Amino acid sequence: MSTLVATMADVAREAGVSIVTVDRVLNKRASVRPVTEQKVLAAALKLNFALGKVQAIAREEASLPELVIPRRLAFFLLRSDSVFYQALAAALTAATQANPAVSGIDLYYLDDLTPSQCAQMLLDKGMSCDAIALVSVDHPAINQAVDQLADAGVRTYSLITDITATQRAGYVGLDNRKAGRTAAWAVARLSDAPGKVGLLLGDHRFLCQELCEISFRSYFREFARDFEVVDTRLTLETVKDARRVTEQLLADHPDLVGIYVSSGGIEGVMDALRDSGRQQQIVVVCHEVTESTRSGLVDGVVDVVISLRREESAKALVELMVQPAPSSGAHGSAASVMLPFDLVTAENI
Repeated sequence: MSTLVATMADVAREAGVSIVTVDRVLNKRASVRPVTEQKVLAAALKLNFALGKVQAIAREEASLPELVIPRRLAFFLLRSDSVFYQALAAALTAATQANPAVSGIDLYYLDDLTPSQCAQMLLDKGMSCDAIALVSVDHPAINQAVDQLADAGVRTYSLITDITATQRAGYVGLDNRKAGRTAAWAVARLSDAPGKVGLLLGDHRFLCQELCEISFRSYFREFARDFEVVDTRLTLETVKDARRVTEQLLADHPDLVGIYVSSGGIEGVMDALRDSGRQQQIVVVCHEVTESTRSGLVDGVVDVVISLRREESAKALVELMVQPAPSSGAHGSAASVMLPFDLVTAENI
């Protein structure tokens, strides 16, 4: 007869749920659906698993230390060909390796997937994890998948850009209202004279970019009414489209004095400006320090970069993801961590 002692992971596999769900049921940390609870209890009974009783006694008598439950995490990022997301992936990997509560990680890219395909990928890959984090547009299909994962005991955190899923567990990233207003402040202060200002977004369904746009325009309405922010143009997060829309923006507005790029594709914007010969006449503010934006700062085609602290963000995210689920289990208990950003210019790179 085998002398192996069943573990919480064994119960999770037997029941077809995550370790977090087993923890919730056996240790009464939060409520789950009755059918899920029955699956977990049946699996624990089959495996003669009595850890829940032991932990209950430990909490009541304070005589035993609380068990640290290893967590398996998954991260869903956007474009695998993006230098920024490659660097973010490296920061997340380092943060998980440094955290003893992480038992393993999965890293996926959502290259060119439709929202419905992204949602299906979340469900297919996320169910085997305890918590996931994703960078995604805000879309009903994705929000529904996040809520389904939550019902199964898998928590979802939004990274960099938030989503509106009812049961999303939290958000880690910038205060995008501050980022948008800071970009507007920089354009207004650095421009030689008032004029027209361009605004480039990747997709309006990225809530971070939508909030940056709202805040950018709000600053000009409040403090710099002599400037005119023209219609927003979409880059679709690609270098090719960013170059195309920038060339059109320059052709349409000879009196353009500033451009705010809150999306990917900054390389295309810089190429269009260099080819136009107007790079010294137009103030450019963008996001994230990469080799391309460093070069842009050095040769004067970019003036200010709003930069996420990647390592700090990754560490904060992982620390949230390995925490036990809130005991209340109620909606509205999501945890948000808004980190300060750096302003990078040619003088401090």
